Amino acid sequence: MDLEQARVDFFNLQKKICAFNHAAELIYFDGETSAPPGTAANRARALDGINEIMSRLKNDPRTLELIEFLHQNSDWLSVKERRAVEFMIREGKRKNNIPPEEYGHYGALLSEARAAWHAARGANDFSILEPKLEQIVEKTREFAKYNMPDRDPYDYCIDQFEEAITVETFDQVFDAIKKEVPQLLQAISEKQKIDDTCLNGDFEDDDLQELALYVLDLIGIDLNKVGLSKAEHPFTISLGSHYDERIATRYDNHNVGATLYTILNQGGHALYEVGQADNLAYTVLDGAASLSLTESQGRFYENIIGRSRSFIEYIYPMLVELFPFPIGDYSPEELYRAVNKVEAGHIRINSDELTYNLHVMVRYELEKAMVRGDLLVKDLPDAWNKKYKEYLGIDVVDDLNGVLQDIHWPYGSFGYFPLYVLGNVFSAQITDKMNEEMNVYDCVEAGNFEEINSWNRDKIWRYGGLFNSKVIMERYVGTQISSDAYVNYLKKKYTDIYGL
Repeated sequence: MDLEQARVDFFNLQKKICAFNHAAELIYFDGETSAPPGTAANRARALDGINEIMSRLKNDPRTLELIEFLHQNSDWLSVKERRAVEFMIREGKRKNNIPPEEYGHYGALLSEARAAWHAARGANDFSILEPKLEQIVEKTREFAKYNMPDRDPYDYCIDQFEEAITVETFDQVFDAIKKEVPQLLQAISEKQKIDDTCLNGDFEDDDLQELALYVLDLIGIDLNKVGLSKAEHPFTISLGSHYDERIATRYDNHNVGATLYTILNQGGHALYEVGQADNLAYTVLDGAASLSLTESQGRFYENIIGRSRSFIEYIYPMLVELFPFPIGDYSPEELYRAVNKVEAGHIRINSDELTYNLHVMVRYELEKAMVRGDLLVKDLPDAWNKKYKEYLGIDVVDDLNGVLQDIHWPYGSFGYFPLYVLGNVFSAQITDKMNEEMNVYDCVEAGNFEEINSWNRDKIWRYGGLFNSKVIMERYVGTQISSDAYVNYLKKKYTDIYGL
């Protein structure tokens, strides 16, 4: 096989993969936004066909021979080509190490588990989901043995989402949070509650959309490349390449803060995707380095920036113009305190910036124990309730507000939850390093996001999937992974807000 021709063939292979992904992503986006409710079966049929073609393409003997040839000649490849080859080998091994018949049965099990989860929620009864979840945990252990026989099985779970970061690193991250955040929450709970009624009212979609477009433009989103649509569950997706990004958001007609911070979070994701180097387009590297790193960008713009005094003061006139009642009756400082209100609750997705980490920590400790065999699935509800009492100081009243609130485990997504907190940790570390070269909040106060975005583009965005998140954080951002910066950020911020 000729090396130069192999390099051309490999790039053409990646273009084909990107084209099929484009079609699948567009079908998914349509289904989540504007497709009529009766068209789901039609879309499923198309997606099945696309997935079948993709599977055949990736597993074609000629494809496997091409990738193996390039792998054997990797010394002659560019950094980008070498990484793309490694990416495809890594993707293939995770599936090929598992016997095909077992993988097929597992797919059917997940489908059954999702149906059981919905039934369990309808009946407010975890026991309906229990047998299916137990089977998923057993299969996860089996798959871990196939792929990482000499490693902690939870490392296998993490590796599906976060390359090169182990359970040891996550333990260190959560240990620091466990040491400080519950105590901080306890101190806050003894203070007078913050009044956040300024965020509540009856808001029209048109006004909320105007706010969303204003915020996206403010933080530097190019609306020629990034579309905005409505969906029940917010998300951001690339269609084929970073040249076409779509944000789907949900407008909360009764809480303007929910709309504001959802759009800031999705805007952060979109900035990361659009900011990738153009020479990565139509390759398998055109995408975020990891879920935790892209989450860091969502959290940076949503929380670090969006919940700062500087940001609230800057957008306050626009908020008053759009929503004179009730916001016009409150000062910028009162609004700032309102959007940073802390209050322990049962539901993760409704939690505030501080307690969100504790919600995830509960899930991290429980799923790690299940995968390791230290916690039986039948004992999960009791263990859940005890940890909520220990970390958040609240009693869980039923399964619906407790162990049944997330669908991640019925999807088999063990190792996914901790990425949310790692994204928070990264966002604070990024802010500290950025502040060494500029005053971040001075930029925000002036409504100047170009310098901030330029820094992120240079240190993070442009690399796409060329390196894993550990390399990007250590080599380009310039910091070892640690939760110290994040814990310090939380302590400083909420000590000031609550006068601790």
